[in-house]
Amino acid sequence: MKRRTFVTSSAGIATGLALAGCTGQSGDEDTTTGSSGDATTTESSGIDVDEPVVIGSDIPYKPFEYRTEDGTLTGFDVDIAEAVFAEEMGLDYEFKKTAFDTIIPSLNNGNFRLVMSAMTINDQRAEKVDFSEPYFTAYQTVAVLNNSDVGSLDDLKGKTVAVQKGTTGEGAAEELQEEFGGDLTIDSYDQITGAFNALLNNQAVAVVNDNTVNAQYVSERDNIVFLEGEGEAAEQGKNAPSYLTLTVEEYGIAFRQDDDEFRQQVSEALAAVRESGRYDEIYAEYFE
Repeated sequence: MKRRTFVTSSAGIATGLALAGCTGQSGDEDTTTGSSGDATTTESSGIDVDEPVVIGSDIPYKPFEYRTEDGTLTGFDVDIAEAVFAEEMGLDYEFKKTAFDTIIPSLNNGNFRLVMSAMTINDQRAEKVDFSEPYFTAYQTVAVLNNSDVGSLDDLKGKTVAVQKGTTGEGAAEELQEEFGGDLTIDSYDQITGAFNALLNNQAVAVVNDNTVNAQYVSERDNIVFLEGEGEAAEQGKNAPSYLTLTVEEYGIAFRQDDDEFRQQVSEALAAVRESGRYDEIYAEYFE
């Protein structure tokens, strides 16, 4: 079953080059370097930039950032980083694995320069970080087991749903919980894989998460499907997918609030990637 069945986005289209890099792992440390990886300082458009540019990211989160069987880090965010930093800005960069629920404090503590991790722009996060221009449109959706008793949102009342900690999926589940007068149990996991394991092991009746990530599980497993129905995307007049959408969201690259010049420079490079058609190529590789 092709992924195009599940992904509808207004964010452009495109072929990505899988990023070949060298990896090092030690406990929770997991870094992958793009380009040469030498530690240097480059003056780019008048701004001194320490290299490599370290990017915080929650790994794995397929199809945005994940490892192939041979350990190579790849994904939509990874290929966009290659296009923005290496191809447009001429900078070396590396990805650093970080838990999503602590990724903003880690950014502000200086553990990396920016965050690329399928991060939704919202008011709560914008109080702590600044974002680039949006680069992807996503929806919160509900994945359930095929032939389960859950055929609508109301069927979730009194049940348990699984989410990833610190995500807007967790937030969407909390809104449902409020709508249900508290009659919904939410189990939060460090990784989205834990949430889907709970679903497969009948510890939860649904997973609330981004449509593109849910689509990976739906396309790879016959026993997982999207909860169908209209939702927020249709209400907003968006090019809505066939499945239920709880929210419409935009992803952005997150920066510390004192990093305005570099944020602007990255936003300009991202715009150049769009204008050149490179973005569309990368998008098509993962979502069409």
